[in-house]
This record gives sequence, C-alpha cells and structure tokens, in this order.
Amino acid sequence: MSVQQKSVDTIRIISSEAIQKANSGHPGICIGAAPIGYELFAEFLKFSYKNPKWDNRDRFVLSAGHGSMLLYSLLHMFGFNVSMDDIMNFRQLGSKTPGHPEYGRTDGVETSTGPLGQGLGNAVGMALAEAHLAARFNRAGYPVVDHFTYCLCGDGCLEEGIGYEACSFAGTQKLGKLILLYDCNKITIEGSTDSTFTEDIPTRFAAQGWQVLRVDDANNLLTLRAAIKKAQSDLTRPTIIICRTVIGYGSPLADSADVHGAPMGEENLAKTKEFFGWTEEPFTVPADVKEHCMKLADEKLEAEKQWNELFAKYEAAFPELAAQYKLFMKGIEPDFKNIKGLFDFDKAEATRTSGGKVLAKISEVMPNIISGSADLAPSTKTELKDTGYFTPENRLGRNVHYGIREHAMAAICNGIQLHGGLQALCSTFFSFADYMKAGIRMSALMNIPVIYVMTHDSIGVGEDGPTHQPMEQLIGLRSIPNLKVFRPCDGRETAAAYISALTQSSPTAIILSRQNLPQYEGTGLKALLGGYVLSDCEGTPDVILIGTGSEIELCMGAKELLSAKGRKVRVVSMPCMEEFEKQTAEYKESVLPRSVKARVCVEAASHFAWYKYCGDCGEVIAMHTFGVSAPAKQVFEYFGFTKENVAEKAELSMQKAEAEKQEMLKQSK
Repeated sequence: MSVQQKSVDTIRIISSEAIQKANSGHPGICIGAAPIGYELFAEFLKFSYKNPKWDNRDRFVLSAGHGSMLLYSLLHMFGFNVSMDDIMNFRQLGSKTPGHPEYGRTDGVETSTGPLGQGLGNAVGMALAEAHLAARFNRAGYPVVDHFTYCLCGDGCLEEGIGYEACSFAGTQKLGKLILLYDCNKITIEGSTDSTFTEDIPTRFAAQGWQVLRVDDANNLLTLRAAIKKAQSDLTRPTIIICRTVIGYGSPLADSADVHGAPMGEENLAKTKEFFGWTEEPFTVPADVKEHCMKLADEKLEAEKQWNELFAKYEAAFPELAAQYKLFMKGIEPDFKNIKGLFDFDKAEATRTSGGKVLAKISEVMPNIISGSADLAPSTKTELKDTGYFTPENRLGRNVHYGIREHAMAAICNGIQLHGGLQALCSTFFSFADYMKAGIRMSALMNIPVIYVMTHDSIGVGEDGPTHQPMEQLIGLRSIPNLKVFRPCDGRETAAAYISALTQSSPTAIILSRQNLPQYEGTGLKALLGGYVLSDCEGTPDVILIGTGSEIELCMGAKELLSAKGRKVRVVSMPCMEEFEKQTAEYKESVLPRSVKARVCVEAASHFAWYKYCGDCGEVIAMHTFGVSAPAKQVFEYFGFTKENVAEKAELSMQKAEAEKQEMLKQSK
C-alpha cells in the first residue's frame, strides 16, 4: 500500500474513531470523501500551518459542515494546531473540534458551516473578494493577490435554494478561481436522492456558465489530481468537479443512510478497520503517514516565504500601493468626526435617503467598502456612485449586482468579509430580510461585521400592503445574539448607526424609512449609546415616551399636546436596544428612571420587544396584526399611530401609575 493511500485510510479511521468515541457525528462523508480531502491538502491547497491567516493562502470551505471530522483529521495530519487530544475531544464542551466547524475556534477553519449551502455562498464571496483585490493591487510581475477558493459540498448543499442562487451568481461573474468539489454520494438522511434530487447536475452547471468535470471514482487519486489540475487551468469560469463517492465506503453500512448521521457502532467500526487492513492502536497516525504529511506541509511553507519576498519587492516598487494593501488587510478605521458634512441634515427626508448620503461620504475615505443589493439599489440608496459595478470585465467595481438572490447575497457577503481586506455591505427591503435570515444568523454567530441595510421599514410602505410591510422582522432580528439593530429617527442617527457598524466587530442591521422624517435637535453621536434623552422637561417627568424611527415624530407631537396640559414629558429615542443594554446601570437609570412608572413605547412593528421598557403601568402602541394596503397616512391612523393616541395612552399610563402609587401608600399604612 502506498503512503498516499495509507494517508487516506488514516483520515477514514481516526475520523470514525472520534465519532464513535463522541457517540455523535457523521462518519459517512468522512470515509467517502477522504480521498478528496487528502488530494486537495497534499497536492494543491496553498497554506501555512505556522501562519494559518497568511493573506495569500488558498481558502478551503467545507460547505458540508457535518463532515467536520474530515477537516479536523486533515488539519491534524498537516501540522495545524489540532492535537490528537483535540480529535479525541470531538464534540465535547469547549473543544477545538466542535460538531460543525466554527470560525475563530480552530486554526484552519475559514468559516462556520453546517446549514447546508451557506458555505458554498461563503466560498463564492471569497472568490469575489480575491478577484476584486487582485484587480486593485496586482501589477505586472507582482501577483500579490493570487489564490484559489476550494469548496467541498454534498448533495444537500445543491438541493438547497441558496446553492442554486450562489452558483448562478458565480457563473454569471465568471469567478474562475472558484473550484467546487461535489461529493456526489446520492444519499441523504432519508435515503437515496432518487426520491428528491434527480436533475441533470452537469447540464445545470454548464447552463450556469461553469466548467463541468467528472471523477467517476473518487478513490482514484490520480483521476482526482488530473481533474483539479484541469480546473486550475481554466480561469475564465468557475469549475465543478463531480466526484462520485460511496458514503461510508468500506464499512458494513456503506451506501446507505445508516452511516450518514450516527456512529457506526463498535462492531461495524471493527469490520471497517478489517476492510482497510487497519491494525494500529486507536487514535494513531502511523509514523510513515505523519512523516509524509508533515513533509508536504513543510514544503508548502516555501510558498509563504516566496510571497514575502515578492511583497518586499512590490513594496519597494509601489510603496503607496503596498501601504494601501496593508491598510485594506488590517482594516480601515477613519476618523469619522472629521468627515465633512457627515451630520449635516436640515430638512425632512427619508432615512434611506440620509443613509445614501452618509454611505457616499464614508465610502470616499473607506475604499474597501463593497456594496450590493438584491436588485434594489435605486430604492435602498446604497449604490456607491462613480465606483462602477463588479463584472467579469471590471473587477475594480465596488458595487455588486447580486440579482434577486437575498439568501445567497447574505452568505456571499459573509464570504467577502471572511476573506479579509474588504468591508461587505448589502441591502434589500426590510420585509425580505426573512430570505436572508440564515446568512445574517451566521454572520452574528461568527461575529463578523457585515452591514445589512434594510429599507421600507414599516407599515409606512403604505399601498404595497402587508406583503411588503415588515411587522415581525424587527423582533426577529433583535432576538439574534451579537447582531445590532439600528432604527434611526433622522439623518444624524443614521450617520451614528453607520459609525457603530464600522467601528465594532459585530454585524449590524440598519433599518431605514421610505417616507420622509423630520430632523431633530440633539440627535447624532448620542445614538451610539443605543438610547438617550432626545427631549426633556423641567424636573422629574410625569411620563416618558419611548420610540424609534418614524415614531419619534409621534412622540414629539404627543409631547406638545401633553405639555399644553401641563404634563412634564420626556422623549427617549431608542435607535438600538442592543447598544443601550451595554451601557452602565447608572446611565440606563438616568434615561429611564425606575421612579417614573408612566411610560408609552411606540413602534410600528411587533410589540414583543417593548414590555421590558414599559413596565407594569406602561402602554405599548405597536403592531399586533399584519398591515393593510392603503396610503401610508391612512395606514398609520388605522392602527393608532397618531400623536393624539400616543397622548391618550400617556394619560392612561399616568392614571395607572398614580393608582399604583396610591395603592402602595395604602398598604404602607
């Protein structure tokens, strides 16, 4: 047996052993796709195990994230900081080897994967980033950005709609440095794909503009090698290599769903070892295999050395360009306070319009921003003017036509962000954020600062009706850990939302109006606190009105009505609950003193988020149903979003607060 084949079998066995020890995992793909993983790492993948974040490394994305143990075995054998103890702690609390790959936890893991198809979208984004940065920074004889993106997917990734969206986009954009290795075993959890997935994959990908290659038996390393070489040679289009594999190859459960998502059992594992002639002690990488893999890994270090030498010459020849490259890769952090006119707003306008102005000013000092939309840039106001569109003919374009592909757009933006060097931003109508939820959740889980701009933010959309009027979307996004949700009330709060998004590591959703909104005195950087006193009164308030976005106008109008009656009213703007909750207890008490029980919370969206702020005596004016189709003013009036109703609810809340006060006095006696 050759050391190459022995290496493949080592991957199979230690992966299966780890899964068996954990009593949890997916052995089928680890065994069946082991030759693909080995051949890629051994012969093609450009990496530095001593510097896993080296800029010009090839990216490898395991889109079929349930095959995580395959990746961990490869990382261990090729020198990355994944020990055999880590392998033995597979799927255990706090280990480097969680059930699905997690970005930031394990060296060599480029992205978190598991929800099928997300990794494929990430890979497309990485390939896009490579193409853009190469066009921006490479010069003749100095290919400082020059690498491939490889992605291993399974049948499930291609069944998901995101797979079709992402691959269609990649083909249209002719991302020739994207190579998709399709682990075609024709088995899913419920059994054969004959019941669900019988389409002609080669024809599908050819129609999408891909080079299509086949490997009829993925156990044949020479055939795999030839296919990957051919894929690398065509840079005019992405390539899919359809690799026919047998799930759980060599095990008694081979070619069945029984080996997909559960350990094989000790008896079947023993028979699998017998099939491969395996006689090593458990969790052992044979000495000749370890020597072989580490020799290859050490040889790959030369690529980084050569790149460092190339970059030194590049820096001497193009010092300004090299400095800019370093800045891109480090991340650009401008002094926002010195951006002229960033907070200059003096007339009523939609916050989507304000957002477009803010983005235009920021993008001038942040040339690393890449903006795109799901065919809605004219409406979301997110097109970066005079920067062009990213196309096969213009890789320098800073705008991206994602097409009507919200699901893929979010995942692609995650890939752009993960690649490094670029700031990803995408936009759509807020009601369509549901199509993006999986990608938004993944950016939050990875804690990467993708910016999501969502316009047409409420029932203010009006005539388009309930299909286009977001109601539950705000509470949905607010429920995602690590995600900041900003709903600004005017231009200056919108500018603050962008500053927050661009100065923190977490992702941000900026929710903007279609309809015109007033500009207010006192807004601006205070919005970075998440919530603040926008308009106050003398002494202790009788009632506090809390709102976001367009409903601040109602709160301010209600304050006028109540003040005319001698009521002392405080108006609090709460553009970002997540940021407000980060503030000190003292600050939060200064904004929302517990002693003031009378409160009204106003937001033209789901009511669920507001009860923690309104208290027992408070009132919430929010949505409890879907919207209706009518002019916006009528829709707001129909659902009680008027200054008069806010004032009425304030009076009711004050009555309740007084009644509670009297009851407490009565009880104290």
